[in-house]
Amino acid sequence: MAAAVELVNSAEVPDTMTEIAQLDEFFDRHRYSGDRTRDAGELTAVRAQRAPLRRLLTADRDTAVGLVNDILAAHRAVPRLVRHDNLDYHVHAVPSNAPLDVRIAVETAMAMIDLIRADELTRLSICADDTCEGIVLDLSRNRSRRYCSTACGNRNAVAAYRARQK
Repeated sequence: MAAAVELVNSAEVPDTMTEIAQLDEFFDRHRYSGDRTRDAGELTAVRAQRAPLRRLLTADRDTAVGLVNDILAAHRAVPRLVRHDNLDYHVHAVPSNAPLDVRIAVETAMAMIDLIRADELTRLSICADDTCEGIVLDLSRNRSRRYCSTACGNRNAVAAYRARQK
């Protein structure tokens, strides 16, 4: 889920997914596995996932169910247990040779299944900064995360401080 949120938020100004090297870092950071073409077409396809994933991550529960089902059906996702690299058994729903953008879409849909079933969609929200449309993934125990990034949190803290000083 963190990967999907980061990918969607990469569309915010400034766009942080414009080069293949940035996609490489994203791929490594979120421990994706499988084949890569590492070309402009792959980067374009991954960037194209940002809008549909935003719709999914900001949808109400019933709408999210429909979107998840559509993604899984469109890509003929068949969940299976796999073990690779240094990871123990976990679920993959598309082959490792599926295009990266397909793997991202399906893995996000699979993660959304867990949130929907646990009725935990409140873990996803829009940044509390009025100038930002970033998505917040709140995994804190007390559900207190309000900002998508440290930058947004700091900007609002400074603004509140200055307002109090007046």
